[in-house]
Order: sequence, then C-alpha cells, then structure tokens
Amino acid sequence: MLKNIWYPTDKLFIGGEWVSPAGGEVLQLENPSDGTPLAPIARGKAADIDAAVTAAQAAMDGEWGRTTALERGRILTRMGQLVLKKVDELGIIEAHDVGKPLTQARNDAIAMARYLEYYGGAADKVHGETIPYMDGYTVYTLREPHGVTGHIVPWNYPMQIIGRSVGAALAMGNACVLKPAEEACLTALGFAAIAQEAGLPAGALNVVPGLGEEAGAALSGHTGIQHISFTGSVGVGKLVQAAAAQNVIPVTLELGGKSPQVVFDDADLDAALPFLVGACIQNAGQTCSAASRVLIQRGVYDKLLARMADSYSGMMVGPAMADANVGPLISARQKEIVTGFLAQGKDLRLAAQGSIIEGTPEGGHYVVPTLFANVPPDHPLAQNEIFGPVQVVIPFEDEAEAVAIANGTDFGLVASVWSRDGARQMRMAKALKAGQVFINNYGAGGGVELPFGGVGKSGHGREKGFEALYGFSVLKTVAAYHG
Repeated sequence: MLKNIWYPTDKLFIGGEWVSPAGGEVLQLENPSDGTPLAPIARGKAADIDAAVTAAQAAMDGEWGRTTALERGRILTRMGQLVLKKVDELGIIEAHDVGKPLTQARNDAIAMARYLEYYGGAADKVHGETIPYMDGYTVYTLREPHGVTGHIVPWNYPMQIIGRSVGAALAMGNACVLKPAEEACLTALGFAAIAQEAGLPAGALNVVPGLGEEAGAALSGHTGIQHISFTGSVGVGKLVQAAAAQNVIPVTLELGGKSPQVVFDDADLDAALPFLVGACIQNAGQTCSAASRVLIQRGVYDKLLARMADSYSGMMVGPAMADANVGPLISARQKEIVTGFLAQGKDLRLAAQGSIIEGTPEGGHYVVPTLFANVPPDHPLAQNEIFGPVQVVIPFEDEAEAVAIANGTDFGLVASVWSRDGARQMRMAKALKAGQVFINNYGAGGGVELPFGGVGKSGHGREKGFEALYGFSVLKTVAAYHG
C-alpha cells in the first residue's frame, strides 16, 4: 500500500460516507510498472449503484438542490485549491496506479485543479435569454440541471476526465454517481475525499468502483439516472448508449480516435517536431486524442521522417517513478493488444524504436515507442486505434489527397494542420472531419476552455468549456402571457 494515501481504498463513497460494498468483496489493483499488488478496492455492484443513485437523488431533493450557483462555484473552487495542495501526493498515487511517468501524473493533478477552478468560476455565469415574441407575452429560457448524472471514466486520465466531467456536472447543480475504471481508481477515491473536505453536501458526489460489467452496466441502465457521460472504447460506448436508450436519457460519448497531423511542405518543421512525436507517445500512446497518424507532403517527407526517427531512437521507457519519456501500459491485456498490432506491422518499414531502461522490472507492461514509415492509408495500423506508443507516417502529394487520407477512417476526434499558408489553413480546417482542428499546434496546452468531442465513431456531445455546462443542463422555455 502506498504510504501517502489518506483515504480508504477498499470502501465506496456514498451519501457523504465511506461504506463497505453490499457484497463485501474487493478487487486487487496492480502496479503496471512491476506487476505487483498495489491496493485493494471495493467491488461495487448493482445494489451499491442503487444506493448511490438514491443518495444522489436525496441530495437533489435536499441541501444540494437548494445550493445557489454562487455557492456551488465556491465549493468547486475550494476543491481545486485542495487538489493543488495535494499535487505531489496525487501525482505519486496516479503514477503508481496508471503507470504514467511521474511528471505526467503530476501534471494531470494540476489539470484537474484547473477544471475545478474553471467550472467554479463559471457556475454562476450560465444564463438564459429573453425571446421577442407576440404582443402580450414575455418569453425567457432557463438552464436547469438534469438531476442525477452518471459518469463512467476510463483508466488513462482519471483525474483530468473527472475534472472535466464531474466538475461541469456539479457546476450546473447535478448530483453525480461516478464509476471509475477498475484498473485505476485511486485518485477517483481521492477526489471524493477532497470533495468531502471542501464541504460538498452529502450525496452530491458518490463514487462506486467496480467492474464494468457489474457496476458500470448497472449505472448505465439505472432508471434513476437522467444523463450519462462515458469515455472509453467504441464497443463499450455502444453498450452504454443502448442501456441509456431504454430510459430515453441523453448520453455524452467520448470514444476512440485515429487523429492525423498533416504537415505541408511550407511548415515550420522545428516547431512541428515536438508536437508530431509528443502527441502520440504521451501516456504511452494510451490517449483517445493521440496523434497516431502523421501525414507528410513529399517535398519534406524524407527530411522530417529522419528527424522523427531520431526522436524515437532517443526515447527511454521505464517505471513510472523513473520519470522516463514513456511508462508502462496499464495492464498485461493492453500489452497483448498493442503487441498484436505490432505483429501486423511486420510487412511495414520500421523507421525507429525507443529503448527500455536497464533494470526495468520484468513484471511491468512495457512496449517501446515504435515508428513506421511509408504506411498505406488502408493498412490496419493506419485505420485502427492501437492505444499504445505506435505511430505511422504516411506520404501525400497535395491538399486533396491529404484531406482524403485524413478523413479516411471511422474516427474524427482531433486533427492538426502544419502550414504557413493562411488560406490553406482555413480550407483544411473546414475540410477535416474532426471535433477539434489545431493549426500549427496540437492540443493547445490541454485546452480546459476548448469544447472537446468527436464525430463518427469518436462519439458525440461535447466536454470542456461552456459547452460542457450546456450539455449537463436542460433548457426550459417559459412563455408568460400578461396581456
């Protein structure tokens, strides 16, 4: 057990209290860096989800439902301040739990604090509007919370996704039931402890760890839930949406991606290079928005490919606490999936690979960063989300071919364009099928304020920014006739 965990890991957080699961069972978390047991967590099931939904509804009917937008914002702001005070502890916990390098894990804690600060400041700034109508009427709109919202978050970025999902829902006055991934849920429980310390009313946040097919399925189909937010795979997203459809409730889905970066001959290669590589290998490639495809115009293809290969060759892989470029994958299963994709690349040109640090534990789930060149656009490695540190480089001739290749997958989450030509930047931004398009950058430093979500099999609905607040609210129209 990690020494810096200040809250129980084998309990559920329901109605403002730490409670044992109804079935009394626990699951064992594993340290991805060495494969050793890390901590026990509660195995929540349908009965626990039901208790959490009941507690959340009681909060909506009670103190939390009467809390003003101003006070909701103050609570979220306090939560953000507490996260910042515990950045080091949360970073260490996340590094051990998820396997990401310590610096990246610590940055995730800072990002969660930023989400809470942002939504704390926005809570009392979501306004309705008046609508000009017929004589004798005053018409206006109100934005009201859905009620009880369900949040199923993945293992790759627990803190960030909790911040952007639960933070926005709480800001709008919803009461939340959070089901973290069974592979990595320690910081989700830490978030509950922080919310309790910040004075969040009992029941406004409930955290129920457990297996997806048990707790997750129960949450998705619960009749007391009015909105579901899910981040994860396409396959599970379909199950969540189907379950929610039985209750006719809205769903926000942030699913997979195969995001392209498109580099034209006139691009600033020095500026592009860190983004081209870093946007793929961050978190060992286990990122929905990972830029796993790089499209390079032939005029600079050989030069840029050589520079990317040099970057890959210098990358080091090691345990989370070694703080190398890349940490382990989350599990043995994920390693099996990624190595399976690598086997499909045996017919491709291997441009470069990184190295594993000497002395790295054999029980860890390590895959070296791998760069493939001259990859056909229809190859499985260029079409499927690998969710590992694997990147493909594809040459193109002109703008039309670049658009066709970039849009030639089932996904549409993020894309970027590297060019000094302003007209081309605008044409490409309009032509690319993606929820976000970045010009001469990628990711915009996290972009807490920037609406995020996909098209196609990357999902629907938007998180981050004010759009997330709108998604976690219901618009009501009031038409008053007064003669």
